[in-house]
Amino acid sequence: MKIAVVGTGYVGLVTGTCFAEVGIDVTCIDIDQRKIDNLHKGILPIYEPGLEEMVTRNVAAGRLHFSTKLADAIKGCDVAFIAVGTPPGEDGSADLKYVLGVAREIGENMSTYGVIVTKSTVPVGTAAKVRKEIEDALARRNETIDFDVASNPEFLKEGAAIDDFLKPDRIVVGVASERAEEVMSRLYKPFLLNGHPIIFMDIPSAEMTKYAANSMLATKISFMNDIANLCEIMGADVNMVRKGIGSDARIGTKFIYPGIGYGGSCFPKDVKALIKTAEENGYKMQVLKAVESVNDAQKEVLYNKVKKHFGGELSGKKIAVWGLSFKPKTDDMREAPSLVIIEKLLAEGCTVTAYDPVAMEEARHTLKDTITYAKDQMEALIDADALLVVTEWPEFRVPNFEVMSRLLKQKVIFDGRNIYDAAELQAAGYAYHCIGVKTAHHEPA
Repeated sequence: MKIAVVGTGYVGLVTGTCFAEVGIDVTCIDIDQRKIDNLHKGILPIYEPGLEEMVTRNVAAGRLHFSTKLADAIKGCDVAFIAVGTPPGEDGSADLKYVLGVAREIGENMSTYGVIVTKSTVPVGTAAKVRKEIEDALARRNETIDFDVASNPEFLKEGAAIDDFLKPDRIVVGVASERAEEVMSRLYKPFLLNGHPIIFMDIPSAEMTKYAANSMLATKISFMNDIANLCEIMGADVNMVRKGIGSDARIGTKFIYPGIGYGGSCFPKDVKALIKTAEENGYKMQVLKAVESVNDAQKEVLYNKVKKHFGGELSGKKIAVWGLSFKPKTDDMREAPSLVIIEKLLAEGCTVTAYDPVAMEEARHTLKDTITYAKDQMEALIDADALLVVTEWPEFRVPNFEVMSRLLKQKVIFDGRNIYDAAELQAAGYAYHCIGVKTAHHEPA
C-alpha cells in the first residue's frame, strides 16, 4: 500500500513512522520547508522516546519519505491522512482552516480512488465538510473521481506514543462505505495480529469518540483534584482515598492521581471544543464546564501553598523548580501548569531557577530569560528558599535528600505530584507540602 500523511507534528510524524515500521510506503508532507529539511537530516520537531531511531531506520530502508509537495504524494495514493493542527479559537472552537485547506488541495490533485482520513482531532461533522471541499475541488476540475472519507481518531499518549500506535488497545474507524472499511482493514491488519481490536462505526460516532475519551479522562483528573482539596481541609489523606477507590474495578487506578492540573495539547483543547460544540447545538455541558473550572484553579494550588508557607512574603525569595513540561517524557509546554506557577511567582518578586531533562529549550520560547535554566537538577537548588516539584520525571523520584539539604537555603519542598514520602522528609527536617494531605507542621520560617 501507499499512503500519505499530511502534517509532521506529533500525530502525523508518529502515524507515518509507525506505518512505515510495518512495511508500508509512507510520504509525510508539510508546508514548512525547514521542518522537512531537518527531517531529512534526522532532526525531529518533537521529542518522543524511540521516535528518532525509528525515523532514521525507516528512511534508510526507503519506506519513509518527507516532502513539501502534496500534489506529488497524493497521486496513486491508497489512503491520505489529514493530521494538521486544529488550534482552538478564542471561543474554544476548533479551527478547521488547515484541515479544510488540505482537503481542498487533495481534491485539486487526486487522480485515483483513495480514502481520505481525518486523523486530527476534529468536531463532529468535520468529515462532511472535508467531503464537500474535495467534491467542490473536483467539480472545478470537471473531474469525477470516486473517493471515501473516513474518521480515524488517534489515542496516543505523549511519552508512550510508539507503543500506543504499534500495540493499540483499540483502533476506532468511522466509515460510510464497505469499500472504505475494506481499505482501512487492510491498512491496519499488521496491528491486529496480536488481537488488538478495530472498531468500525459511523463517522459522527468516531469523531465524537475522541472528544468523549479525552473529556472523560480530564473529568477523572479534575474530580480527584477536587477530592484532594477537600481532603486537606478535612484532615484526610488523598493518597489513602485514592487507593481505597482505585481498588473498585468500576473506577480503576488510572487517572485518579491528584496533582496540579492537566495540560498538554489535547485535554484543554478538546474539553473546550466539546463545550463549544454543545453550545452551538443548543446544549450545555455542565460537567465539563466544572472540569475546566477545577483545572484552572488547580494550576494555582502549588503557588498558593508557597505563599501561605512564607506568610505572604515572597519578594526576593529564590525558588527552584523541577520539571517544566506538562508531563514526563515529552518537551510539550502547551498549557503546562509550570507556566502558571512561574508567572505567579515572578509577579510576586521571586527569582526562579528551573531544570527539566528535555523541555528547557521549548520553555525558552515562552518564558524567555525571565527565569534561570540550571544545567542539572541539583544546580537549581543552590541557595533556593524552596523546591517545587512540578513534573514527575523519573530522575526526580529518588534524589539524595542529604545533598539537597546542603544546597538549599531552606529545607522546604512543595511536591505537586505526591512522589515523596512525607514521613521520610519530615524525619530529615524538611518542611514538606504535597497535594491532598493537610500540613500540620513547619509553617512560615
